[in-house]
Formats: sequence, C-alpha cells, structure tokens
Amino acid sequence: MSDIVAVMVPDYDLAPSVDADTPEQLRALAQPLRSLILDLVLERAATVTELATALDRPKSSVAYHVDVLVDAGLLTVVRTRQVRAIEERFYGRTGRTIVVGDTPMPTGVVRQNFLAEAQAEAAVSEPGRMRSTMRHARIPEERADEFFSRVVELAQEFTALPRDGDVVFGFVAAVYPTDHPVLPEPS
Repeated sequence: MSDIVAVMVPDYDLAPSVDADTPEQLRALAQPLRSLILDLVLERAATVTELATALDRPKSSVAYHVDVLVDAGLLTVVRTRQVRAIEERFYGRTGRTIVVGDTPMPTGVVRQNFLAEAQAEAAVSEPGRMRSTMRHARIPEERADEFFSRVVELAQEFTALPRDGDVVFGFVAAVYPTDHPVLPEPS
C-alpha cells in the first residue's frame, strides 16, 4: 500500500505566499471576519453571496470586508461569470500563506494574537477534542528561527490537506522568548 497524500488545490492559481507588511494589509488582517473570509476562499474561489451565506452575515457587510481585502492585495477577482445582466465575481487569495513579519503595527491596530484566538476557539469545542503540547528549551535565537521555519512548513502542509472532513480543525504554533529562569553554570 502506498502513502499517497492528496493535496488540496484551490480552483484558481495563487502564489505560495504573500507578505503582509504594509499598514493597510495589517489593518485588514486584524479583523476576525476578514480572516474567516481568507480561510474560506483557500478551498475554492467564492462570490460575495456564497461568503455571506457561509458566514451568516448580510451581503453588504461581507462585500465591504471583501473590498478591504482586495484593496490590501490579499484577495483578488480570479474569474467572473454573467448572471442575467450582472457580472458575478469570484474572489480568491493572492497567496496560500500570508506571512506577517516584524513590521510595526499601525497606530490603533493590535497585532493578532493567534494563541488567544486558538484558545477562544478551543473553549467552545467538545472537551477532549483539542490536542496540544507545550515545551520549553534554552536555545540560541538562530535555532529558534530554524525551528520555526520547520513549523511553518508543517502549517503549510496542514493547510494543503484535502477539504473532505465535516469539522474545521485549527492549527496554531508559536516559538517565543519567555522569562523562565535559567540554572547557573555548574561549579
């Protein structure tokens, strides 16, 4: 038996990654509804009507947030179709992974705390369904960077999995400095 893994490929072309390094992009990503929109179109391109239905939000509200994401360069029209006298637009991401670096956040915008977001999402899930681990290691900064690069690869693999389940699972990982004490060198 072979270990063939099907990879989820959206129904449109997109770059492997896009950098979110402008104030406009960071503001766009800071809004949770926009993050949901970006997650939904990773599977396939969608119209504002489809997104509004999936999100159970008014079409006008979703259209506003889609426009913000388009203006920020994180979402784009990937195809259109004529429906009676109206041109219907299908939106897709500009990159499979959105890379948020160390760019300072614009005034009034708080950097998204993925760990807090994951905790809030996990709080409403069934008890015992969350799988997690936490570890600490005293390592040089460059090793932490190397390790996180591997975590990003794993996250990209997770994101590329086929969309064939009934439940949306989250994946969150972080490498961060702490104020944990360090033992003195042995004498």
